[in-house]
Amino acid sequence: MTEPNLVSAYASEAERDAEVSVRPRRLADFIAQHRVRDQLDLLLQGAMRRGSPPDHILLSGPPGLGKTSLANIVAAELGTGIRVTSGPAIERSGDLAAILTSLAEGDVLFIDEIHRIARPAEELLYSAMEDFRVDVVVGKGPGATAIPLDVEPFTLVGATTRSGLLTGPMRDRFGFVAHLDFYSPADLEALLHRSARILGVPITDDGAAEIAGRSRGTPRIANRLLRRVRDFAEVRADGVVTLETARAALTVYDVDALGLDRLDRAVLTALVDSFRGGPVGLSTLAVAVGEQPDTVEEVCEPFLVRAGLLARTPRGRVATEAAWHHLGRIPPNGTFGLDAPPVPDLFTRAPEQP
Repeated sequence: MTEPNLVSAYASEAERDAEVSVRPRRLADFIAQHRVRDQLDLLLQGAMRRGSPPDHILLSGPPGLGKTSLANIVAAELGTGIRVTSGPAIERSGDLAAILTSLAEGDVLFIDEIHRIARPAEELLYSAMEDFRVDVVVGKGPGATAIPLDVEPFTLVGATTRSGLLTGPMRDRFGFVAHLDFYSPADLEALLHRSARILGVPITDDGAAEIAGRSRGTPRIANRLLRRVRDFAEVRADGVVTLETARAALTVYDVDALGLDRLDRAVLTALVDSFRGGPVGLSTLAVAVGEQPDTVEEVCEPFLVRAGLLARTPRGRVATEAAWHHLGRIPPNGTFGLDAPPVPDLFTRAPEQP
């Protein structure tokens, strides 16, 4: 009954429809991110009073924190339409030109993972963001000509999980840049009570607090755990999400008290039991747990590092003292893996002999 992606901050295609019902529709309903919410409210109110589209907006931060919800809220607050696409879907400049020329005045264009947009399309976007004009090249070679096309004034909302991959010219063209932070347990509890009301799930304060504490500070994970606990409560309990029900349900789904799942614990267990706490190379660690290195690095490590359970060092990954205690192990006296000899990476190529 385990769900491998239960604590992943990324949404599957099947899950996006389930998320729609609990997403806030207005800025006043958006929980947490108080600083970003206040700044965005000023931006939108000022633009509506002037009767012009607001500046382009860039939203950055880890997945699952509400960037897509904020983009839809911007369009709802402005009373305009929204066109949704993603950076990987825009492979050619002509694809972007077709989208831009179809926008009505004041519309919102939302580009998710905007850092992955193709370079020719990105260069076309520059003139559209600044001058509301695109130049479409017709023909090839010496006979090619550029046809200028006017674009209705619009607001671009870009979302990225890796703001460092954005080019300087692209970043500079956004008038408002906001970074979303992880939610506090109190904010997640408020969010869970709201989602439970929408889904019609009876939930106690203790039950909400238990789920919030295992949600890694991410609303998407909190809502996902709520749905799984609801299933458990309806099938094996009286339908009410209480503290005991939440604990029993999350035990069934292999989510422990810190929000670690099976793969997270497998990484820590391999570090502690097989490699004496490290340091160990990423590829060697991935082989030990039977996963791809990218999965370990992108799915497991961000939370493990943030939770203080794993450290990245120049010699490799190291289990911290907290990791030893979380697994119920006694760390080596005074080492915690830091003084142990490095474990060679199986995929590291040895230097060639002269």
